[in-house]
Amino acid sequence: MRVAIGSDHAGYLLKETLKAGLIDAGVALDDAGTTGDASVDYPDYAEAVARLVVSGACDRGILICGTGIGMAMAANKVDGIRAAAAGDLESARLCREHNDANVLTLGARLTPPDLAMAIVRLFLETPFAGGRHQRRVDKIMALQGSHADVPR
Repeated sequence: MRVAIGSDHAGYLLKETLKAGLIDAGVALDDAGTTGDASVDYPDYAEAVARLVVSGACDRGILICGTGIGMAMAANKVDGIRAAAAGDLESARLCREHNDANVLTLGARLTPPDLAMAIVRLFLETPFAGGRHQRRVDKIMALQGSHADVPR
């Protein structure tokens, strides 16, 4: 499995911690940045990781910002992405098992490093259950672009 990982400045230190643990576990990584704690715009890194996933260059993605929420919102704008913010083990398991999430987002300000690593491992190890869940995932994916003509 090849995993794309990225963060903004708020998630940089947690990203580096997770990278070390994943490399030790033998996971192949593509680091889409950022490379330090200087202020950057999280949508840029969400897009970079999302594009690596939808292109097939990477199987899954991990994004880290302060809360995980902004990264999930931005990544989900890229067609083909099903990003889920998960701050606990049950959410990490279910987003894979039921929703076939292909990007995990984490909040560095909310998730201690040991828990974040456990969440990442569970996200990477949990298979999609398929079955009745496939029908629902298909419906989610059918929503992409379906409301482009609706005025705001």
